[in-house]
Amino acid sequence: MIILIAGASHTGKTALAQRLLEKHKYPYLSIDHLKMGLIRSKNTALTPMSDDKALTAYLWPIVREIIKTAIENNQNLIVEGCYIPFDWAKSFEESYLKYIKYRCLIMSSAYIQAHYDDIKKYANTAEKRITDSDCSMEDLIYDNARSLEMCRLYNADYILIDNDYNVNTDF
Repeated sequence: MIILIAGASHTGKTALAQRLLEKHKYPYLSIDHLKMGLIRSKNTALTPMSDDKALTAYLWPIVREIIKTAIENNQNLIVEGCYIPFDWAKSFEESYLKYIKYRCLIMSSAYIQAHYDDIKKYANTAEKRITDSDCSMEDLIYDNARSLEMCRLYNADYILIDNDYNVNTDF
């Protein structure tokens, strides 16, 4: 099985991937790690500050082929990151889709407003962020609202975090 975990920054994608790894013993691929490996090795002209659209266009074809290879080899894999396009399913033939589960983590505006300090406090739980100063409440609200809109547009599965942060690890 392939589990795709998408969502805006600070929604807990990496922390959920780690919990799934611990529960199911599936390895996981952080698309951020792939991005930084390609950038640091100078295999791309993109930078960490590049536009998300450009990063998705560059990274998704690579990630898509990793997913196909895992399925073809009957291997389980968790893939997490914000560079999974909302129309990800069109990248695969039906024979692959039956092995893929997708969830997008989305925080409601009310949740972000009520828990902004905690969101910032736990930002480094699963991975160390070099800087987090550009993470404003307004940006989080906008990014999560856009993610919800896109999930609905593409009929993509999502987990809405509204009252408490309680994301189930049963997929």
